[in-house]
Amino acid sequence: MKKKNAFLWVSFLPAIAYWYLEANYDLKTALVGGGLLAILEMLFEWIYSKHIHIVSKLNFFLIIILGGVAFFADEGIWFRLQPAFTGVLMGGYLLYRYYKKDSLMHQMMKDMDRDIVPKNVISLVEKNMAFFLLGYGFFMCFVAFNLSTDKWLFFKTIGFYFSALIFLVIQMILMRRSLR
Repeated sequence: MKKKNAFLWVSFLPAIAYWYLEANYDLKTALVGGGLLAILEMLFEWIYSKHIHIVSKLNFFLIIILGGVAFFADEGIWFRLQPAFTGVLMGGYLLYRYYKKDSLMHQMMKDMDRDIVPKNVISLVEKNMAFFLLGYGFFMCFVAFNLSTDKWLFFKTIGFYFSALIFLVIQMILMRRSLR
């Protein structure tokens, strides 16, 4: 298994641990387990890439902060709100950059010397991605408050990747049309 794929599966561990521990133990045990695995996830990323990505840092701090609030409030909803906050914050950040005419994706492509897609196309994809992430964040808020932890786990992990795949297919179709 490639390192990148291995890291993808490790990123699910805090949520999976929380789900398992919540189902079989008390809430505080589940929160501690999820928090400890979030720390291990960061260490794993550092060991394999010698770098910790900004999204990993954001997720880590959200897990620790929201897990701490959940621990002291004795209410697990706070831990389950982490993907909602991540989606809204990342989507909002991308929209902010889009409206400032400072495309994050275009800048990343330039940094990697892969400036092959026109800036206007990348900006459109980035704007659509921002709305996708905002929508996903609000959806995860609904899931956290209204659905079981089992369903929350599905939508936080595999469900997100299914949604992202559908989004990417639609974006490829739109990108092809705009390049004509």
